[in-house]
Amino acid sequence: MRPGFGAHPAHPPAEGTVFLFSPEQLVLHYCPAHIPSDDTHSLQRRHRQDELQIQQRKYGWKEYLPEVPWCANIDTTNTIEYNIKYSFPKSTAFFGRGSTALFEAKMKGFLYKPYSWEKLEDIRKIFWFYHTPVSEFVFKHWKEDAFFGYQFLNGINPVKIQKCTNIPDNFPVTQEMVAAILGKSTTLEEELKKGTIYLVDYKILENIPTILLNNRQQYIAAPLCLLHQKPSGEVLPLAIQLSQHPGPQSPIFLPTDEEWLWTLAKTWVRNSEFHTHEVIAHLLRSHLMSEIFSVATLRNLPMCHPLYKLLIPHLRYSIHINVLARTFLISQGGTFDKAIATGRQGLAVLLQRATDHLTYTQLCLPDDIEARGVGGLLHYYYRDDGLKIWEAIKSFVSGIVGLYYKSDLAVLGDVELQAWVAEIFAKGFLSKETSGIPSTIPSIPELVKYLTMLIFTCSAYHAAVNGGQFEMGAFMPNLPSSMRKPPPQVKTPLSLQEFLDTLPEMNVTSQVLSVLWVLRNETFDMVRDPLPLPPS
Repeated sequence: MRPGFGAHPAHPPAEGTVFLFSPEQLVLHYCPAHIPSDDTHSLQRRHRQDELQIQQRKYGWKEYLPEVPWCANIDTTNTIEYNIKYSFPKSTAFFGRGSTALFEAKMKGFLYKPYSWEKLEDIRKIFWFYHTPVSEFVFKHWKEDAFFGYQFLNGINPVKIQKCTNIPDNFPVTQEMVAAILGKSTTLEEELKKGTIYLVDYKILENIPTILLNNRQQYIAAPLCLLHQKPSGEVLPLAIQLSQHPGPQSPIFLPTDEEWLWTLAKTWVRNSEFHTHEVIAHLLRSHLMSEIFSVATLRNLPMCHPLYKLLIPHLRYSIHINVLARTFLISQGGTFDKAIATGRQGLAVLLQRATDHLTYTQLCLPDDIEARGVGGLLHYYYRDDGLKIWEAIKSFVSGIVGLYYKSDLAVLGDVELQAWVAEIFAKGFLSKETSGIPSTIPSIPELVKYLTMLIFTCSAYHAAVNGGQFEMGAFMPNLPSSMRKPPPQVKTPLSLQEFLDTLPEMNVTSQVLSVLWVLRNETFDMVRDPLPLPPS
């Protein structure tokens, strides 16, 4: 029965008490999952409708920025309903870790120093206690070409690399440039035919506006990076161009260049990785998509719907974490305005571009792997592990869907399901047909694929792009959030001091690393799977 009707559990009625209910008051809760067509009684159908009306009043939409996915109409964490709010352990961990990290940076004075780092080694002194085996590995190997290349496969942004079958016209790399790197036994043309040449293109960053940090203009590049996978599996950079327009003022940098000049070129690529990872791979494709799925689910699927029961565990906290992000990170005067070259203004432009380019293919891992031509990449663990997880989710989802939908007609006739899909299409993808996102689901196979994509996005994909942020960025030159000098236009030798003067200052570095430390941590209410028992 609805809350409020009948006796309160704490005050049971006296023996012999009789309660009278009118048909309008009595609502029977049918607990097992069931789709709308299973409801044959008018009161059951009315209950579903009433519940959705209440949910739609409670969870509204609003436009946070033009031409980007909409968000929940919730302005502060104080107005978040208990059911979707952080648990006490998670909330304690989230705010406690952030405060602790900032306090340590303050105590050491780094948070108030708008100066260049004096030595590379000093960057490790921001935090005493947050070193991990991975962050130590990054510190030791960040300059190596092999580690630079490896991060495109299994770093925090493993979705940018794509096969290159023809050198782009705006990236005129020649055989003579790369002969010394490829060796005498092969040529660039031969490697292109063999399918061992790969490209990472940051065109989406071209002309993104930047802000002042510490009263200094910041800069962003839109590089092209050519990579080669050796028979051993190592992925090595062959050439880097820091703009989309070749010419005398946009040289092609090579591993044979002077040490710090080549290091600077790679660092510019890593800076581009920071922007595309944080704004596109992480914020848009993970967080904003999860919020879209969450709000649409709460608004369109009643709690008795089998898809609500299937999805709600994977959508936990999606709204709350995004409200926090809009409050502290991407708000006016937030972290983006304090420590990231784009600021909030550039973030908005980049989000708009990324939303316009976001496709269903990108969100469906098997399709994405095929589209980028990376099925043959060696040691690509994001692909290998991801496809196993995708298939496991798909198998589970198929079983659930098969229990409740016996035909394609049943899927098409589920008005709640179709309204849910239509709202995701409208609010998440702005009704763009070019996205390839379905606005209706016509069949069981399409429903299984759609649900698999949703669960994978909210779980495995988010883990892949979120978990290693601090480890990869703790030694800041591997993942700088800003660059204080424009990309070099000539290939002249560079000193270490000039390199340091291009990187973010001490206070900017401290701000960013404090946030990455919070984001990468597991929550205190996480329940791990028990370890398997040893064989008897």
